[in-house]
Amino acid sequence: MTDAPLSALATHEVINQPPLLEPYNAFDSDPMLGAAVKREGAGRARDHLSAYGARIGSPEVIQWGIEANRYPPELHTHDRFGHRIDEVVYHPSYHALMALSVEHQVPSIAWRAQTECRTGGHVAHVALSYMLAQTEAGHGCPMAMTYAVIPALRCQPDVAAQWEDKLLAPHYDGRAVPAAQKAGVTMGMAMTEKQGGSDVRANTTRAEPLGAGGPGQPYALTGHKFFCSAPMSDAFLTLAYAKGGLSCFLVPRWRPDGTRNAIHLQRLKDKLGNRSNASAEIEYAGAWAALIGEEGRGVANILEMVHHTRLDAATSSAGLMRQALVQAAHHARHRSAFQKRLIQQPLMRNVIADLTLESHAAVTLILRLARAFDEAPADPAARAFARLATAVAKYWVCKRTPNHVYEAMECLGGSGYVEESILPRLYREAPVNSIWEGSGNVICLDILRALSREPATAEAFFAELAGGRGGDRRVDAAIDALGDRLAKPAALEPQARALAEQMALTLQAVLLMRGAPGPIAEGFIASRLGAAGGRTYGALPEGLDVAGIIERI
Repeated sequence: MTDAPLSALATHEVINQPPLLEPYNAFDSDPMLGAAVKREGAGRARDHLSAYGARIGSPEVIQWGIEANRYPPELHTHDRFGHRIDEVVYHPSYHALMALSVEHQVPSIAWRAQTECRTGGHVAHVALSYMLAQTEAGHGCPMAMTYAVIPALRCQPDVAAQWEDKLLAPHYDGRAVPAAQKAGVTMGMAMTEKQGGSDVRANTTRAEPLGAGGPGQPYALTGHKFFCSAPMSDAFLTLAYAKGGLSCFLVPRWRPDGTRNAIHLQRLKDKLGNRSNASAEIEYAGAWAALIGEEGRGVANILEMVHHTRLDAATSSAGLMRQALVQAAHHARHRSAFQKRLIQQPLMRNVIADLTLESHAAVTLILRLARAFDEAPADPAARAFARLATAVAKYWVCKRTPNHVYEAMECLGGSGYVEESILPRLYREAPVNSIWEGSGNVICLDILRALSREPATAEAFFAELAGGRGGDRRVDAAIDALGDRLAKPAALEPQARALAEQMALTLQAVLLMRGAPGPIAEGFIASRLGAAGGRTYGALPEGLDVAGIIERI
């Protein structure tokens, strides 16, 4: 190999270093994912998922992820002559990632399957998004919003008819030109404002009709948005107050006459992570917009989008866990210390096994949840389960990710702390999903809202848990304890985080007992049910089949 780097140097020989983890197939090498995809009804998509997994693990795409984060987007508010252009310029690698994911139908496969009367579309979407996050999670933000906007747009069929074909097209066009000139488009979102944050009813942006007004009609929007995700998208869903109350609008980057819309980018956020993806503060200076649904129904309509983006938030976090686990296990299998491979050291095996349990539980939960999304249109019970379990999964999987990634980083020691490894990028990325689309407290309050206002959600959730009864006394006890907690509604709000954690762990235990190999299910139940919160990874109890757990990496 004449192109191999030199290992015999003048002062020493480079030894005891792991080889590059590339190329690899992120689908074929993941038994947890493959089993869940088949179990939850998307086995037909296996070849498609494998093809994307091969690209995700290729040296070329891995390098795209590195470059997209090394060279973050730049804001150009004006051209050199002083004309207002409000454009964000990305590194070519970011556009290459966007094209790869759009062409592999990350945002569209669920809806295309629905249109073509095929099963497992949302399961396939979640599997694709899970792999996407493992190589470069930043561009997953516009992918998630382009996927999630479809049910919200369908609240206004005439507007949906103008946009849906291009949103579902497997074509990416990153040019700053009107949507009419593109074969495919992407979607963003702009809801929160400085004074309100998650309390969107405190928004001050105003909407004035440009005619009679009403569903699907044009309005002029004036106000600001503190967070606009993916500001180079072709259109955005946003909230503004019309005469009838807080309403949902579609705001295209270009007006129907082909001129630039009055969406002024004020600055890009200097974020902890998610650096390849731009987030902006914007102002609407009389921006043209189309009303989605009735005036005053804005929150209800845009929640259709939020519901799906929360699924993607949990999915992205599970993907980050998977990549962190893979990096830790790869290092441990090739690095020696104290006359043994790290993976042979009992304490390291305990850590790696524990990280495996968490990753397996996360992917098992999100794929089961995705099946509920597939079943929801025809099954009210599935719809009710998805309503509650999405919030539970979003809270817990996202909350567990930062510590999971940190422990994986520690497995690499100092090598994991430098930018040349992917771990620092994963660690910076890890908190975003817990904050985006509702931070921990907001999600917990949403869980309480669903339980109190939509009794069918609790019925569907406990029906799912009932499938695990009789298989393990510890699981039975956890189900009973959860029922006892819910029987005391007055004490729920101050303990809402404990409730969300209890719901998530009990559901994950039931799902693993039903679909995971015995060592995984037993390891999770023994270490999670009844364990105190905030436990350290690598503190698994004695007697578990650690070898059987590690085999599933």
